Amino acid sequence: MATFLYKLGRSAFRRRRLVALLWVALLALAGVGAANASTATSSSFSVPGTEAQKAFDLLEERFPGGSADGATARVVFKTPDGKMTDAANKAEVNKAVAALKAGSDQIASVADPYTGKAVSKDGSTAYVSVSYKVSSMELTDETREALEKTGTEARDAGLTVEIGGDALQTVPETGVGEVIGVGIAAVVLVITFGSLVAAGLPLLTAIIGVGIGISTITALANVFDLGSTTSTLATMIGLAVGIDYALFIVSRYRAELADGREREEAAGRAVGTAGSAVVFAGLTVVIALVGLAVVNIPMLTKMGFAAAGTVVIAVLIALTLIPALLGFAGNRVLGRKVRKGKPAGEKPNMGTRWARFVLRRPVTVLLAGVVGLGAIAVPVASLEMGLPDDGSQPVSTTQRKAYDLLSDGFGPGFNGPLLVVVDGDKAAADRTVKEIKGLDGVAAVTPPALNKAGDTAMVTVVPKDRPSSVETEELVHSIRDGSRGDVLVTGATAMNIDFSQKMNDALLPYLALVVGLAFLLLMVVFRSVLVPLKAALGFLLSVVAALGAVVAVFQWGWLGSLFGVEQTGPIMSMMPIFMVGVVFGLAMDYEVFLVTRMREAYVHGERPGEAIVTGFKHGARVVTAAAVIMMAVFSGFIGSSEQMVKMIGFGLAIAVFFDAFVVRMAIVPAVLALLGHKAWWLPRWLDRALPNVDVEGEKLHKELADRPEGASPEDPDEERQLVRV
Repeated sequence: MATFLYKLGRSAFRRRRLVALLWVALLALAGVGAANASTATSSSFSVPGTEAQKAFDLLEERFPGGSADGATARVVFKTPDGKMTDAANKAEVNKAVAALKAGSDQIASVADPYTGKAVSKDGSTAYVSVSYKVSSMELTDETREALEKTGTEARDAGLTVEIGGDALQTVPETGVGEVIGVGIAAVVLVITFGSLVAAGLPLLTAIIGVGIGISTITALANVFDLGSTTSTLATMIGLAVGIDYALFIVSRYRAELADGREREEAAGRAVGTAGSAVVFAGLTVVIALVGLAVVNIPMLTKMGFAAAGTVVIAVLIALTLIPALLGFAGNRVLGRKVRKGKPAGEKPNMGTRWARFVLRRPVTVLLAGVVGLGAIAVPVASLEMGLPDDGSQPVSTTQRKAYDLLSDGFGPGFNGPLLVVVDGDKAAADRTVKEIKGLDGVAAVTPPALNKAGDTAMVTVVPKDRPSSVETEELVHSIRDGSRGDVLVTGATAMNIDFSQKMNDALLPYLALVVGLAFLLLMVVFRSVLVPLKAALGFLLSVVAALGAVVAVFQWGWLGSLFGVEQTGPIMSMMPIFMVGVVFGLAMDYEVFLVTRMREAYVHGERPGEAIVTGFKHGARVVTAAAVIMMAVFSGFIGSSEQMVKMIGFGLAIAVFFDAFVVRMAIVPAVLALLGHKAWWLPRWLDRALPNVDVEGEKLHKELADRPEGASPEDPDEERQLVRV
């Protein structure tokens, strides 16, 4: 592989105008496709194979035109004195009902609270239920404004009015967070390289790669039903790996120039060596992201595939566009001191000094790293999972105020009603209602509502406890356990329970698949059994510690104000499996980049300890810069208005910190120092069975050493064939 990539790098350098033109053309083509694509709607949420989804599908089949997936709103009214049934208050509510019905042609139905028994027992609170024909993301601005205007007019009459439901939900805003993240990345690159040109190349290529990826996602959003979160994740991952992969190629190119290579030769060697690490690092990330498909939740699968696509683009850009741009940059890619011929000095750099310190005290460093991360992981024992609802919104929002008003007026379980679907006639529905009334934890049960055919009924069950409580979950299981297969439970609360269970069930198989495939891949790369094993165990330690930090901040509220967490609550159900996938891919990046250089030194004759020092001498500064850049990019998303995006940004940023600076920079060299030669042990039979991909470039070095000085590495015909490929 190293030889092929070497030829590819030289070819891209030599034909830089053509390569640059091709990438710009791809960006323009993707941009045109995105500009001409119709506006994307929200991604449909489904959890195949669960009872809640089966009930939802049955409702769509038996109650056609019921807008089961349409947006909903609850306009909650509370009087400061008197009762909502007083004539004046009743007149204001009726006025609001009439205004809502006439406010938009997207409205499917508006329920009168006085005929629908939507007034609290004490008479202080009433609510109007509004159903829409389309999902929340398809609602027009005029429809939302009409809803808000209705609330404003009722407030002017002296009533407290708040609006809940998903009708006011909009596409999440991320603000200037990404811009700040990219700005920090630029500063880190300038400090690392000492050259504006060298710093600008990774940023430019990462932006081009993300531009192509996001434009493609936008162009295909309606075709593949991709939601707004899909492009957010792709941006997050694409920026981070795009900058990092380019950073490693540029860094190796500068090192080759420092060794006296010609520019074209240096580009070829940089892509042939560092490019091999980029390919395998990218493969681990792609495996982790595509592996999300095993969970069998379409939304997660689409997010994984879209993000994996941006990673593939980042790898291709690093291998082709970076050497092409290096050809345009000339010597400006070097720092000013190097261009002026000033000696760099013989003082060991920070990476060398740190590696020698770890070699002197490997046990101390290992224990400090493991115990420290173990302590941070303790909050994981208190992990509570769920899906966000209006109860997890900041207390300042109208959605949260409406949630609290309904909870106070109608009971804590009112905000999470269960929708029971009876696949049978009226007699079966009446029997089901009677059985449910006899269960513990039930506050109210509505009479069954049958469809036109009379073969299916809907029953609404209001639990006594809040939607995310253990008691409500037990009630769902009790209804299901008592049924004879003709009774299904759905609704947001039941869907949340099923979703969380599905995520828990999929975690271990997913972990086994991703870690197993990556273990085999790393075994091929490093020609070792213990190095991949150590890499996988280190990853597990860092991801559990990161989950512990997420629980401490978003569930317990520690330092919540610092990260803009206005409301604590359960951790998103998908967070553990999502972090396992993404963090594993990113963690293996640092493992491959850092340990590949050690493996390269070991293969070329250095002792294990010397190889560790060599790896840190050449790789620590760049890996540190790469980690800081990734943390900056991910931290930029903490400013998002969407709790899910905020949590993902924080979780990934803290996970990169733990993995890069504690696991890869401290625990890895300590373990390698203790293992010595055994770290690179591989049984002979396995050595013969595994393909030799030559990621450390041993064959390439031999081929170049045997080549006469100044000779071309390939004949023109061979290079022309390579370009066609």
